[in-house]
This record gives sequence, structure tokens and C-alpha cells, in this order.
Amino acid sequence: MFEFRNAKIADLNQILAIENAGFTTAEAATKDALIDRIHNINDTFIVALDKEKVAGYINGPVVSKMYITDDLFETIQPNPTEGGFLSILGIVVAKEYRGQGLAGQLLQRFENLAKKHNRNGVTLTCRASLISFYEGYGYTNYGISDSTHGGVEWYNLIKAL
Repeated sequence: MFEFRNAKIADLNQILAIENAGFTTAEAATKDALIDRIHNINDTFIVALDKEKVAGYINGPVVSKMYITDDLFETIQPNPTEGGFLSILGIVVAKEYRGQGLAGQLLQRFENLAKKHNRNGVTLTCRASLISFYEGYGYTNYGISDSTHGGVEWYNLIKAL
């Protein structure tokens, strides 16, 4: 059973370790970017805890456009109170907690947040290998993204609410 709460600066080292294990160096958020997210979009930065250990997390800002743009990985503004799309810049589960449904629980919590604040939907980019995973949670594939973050080909997926 996991406990969920908003991220704290005290979680940073654990979050950073999971981030670096889940993404390539080019894709992973930097320490400064994660600090910025914890400070500026804390309301949409959720960690899952197993006792006091971070097992996984999900984060991202509210954006006005349907699709994620590369500038979001560098600069984050505080979230507006209503409207827009809740974007997922990072969702990662620590290796030892994979296969327990935690990613789905994190997605559900994010979707509930989006509904609570009258967002238009949840938007994300993912690799081709993860499209079917997100489609299984009701996301629709809108094709190849303009994002070139980390030198990877990304796909736009959205779940309308």
C-alpha cells in the first residue's frame, strides 16, 4: 500500500536517483529543474511513498496548448487555477516497485487533479514503446511530437476529461 503526497525538497535526492535510473542522461530532468518543479508546481508534483521511501512520482505543469513543448523542460511557471491541460513531464516508478500498478495509480491521481481543477485533459509525450501502455489507460495517440527533447522521437498522447 502506497501513501501519496506532494513532493518536498527533502525528497529531492530520492527523486533524482529514480529520474536518472528511468531516463537517459539527455532525457532526465536536472537537479535544478526538479527543484524548480517542487517549488513552482508543487500542487502537480506527486510522490508515492512506501513508508518514507519514494517509490515513484509524477509531475508536470498546466499548459494552455494540447501538446508538450521542449521549453517546458527548462522553465516552469506556477499553475493557473483552472483550465488548460495538465501535462506529464515525468512519471517514473523505481525499479523495485514496477509491476505493482503504481504507474496507473499515479496517472489516476493526476487525472483526478485535472478534473478537480476543470482541466481540458492530461497530455504527455512518450516513446513508441510506451504508446500501448498509455492507451490502456484511455490515452489517445495523436502521432509524432514536435518535441526533440533528449534527441528522442516522442509521441503526443492525450486523455480528454
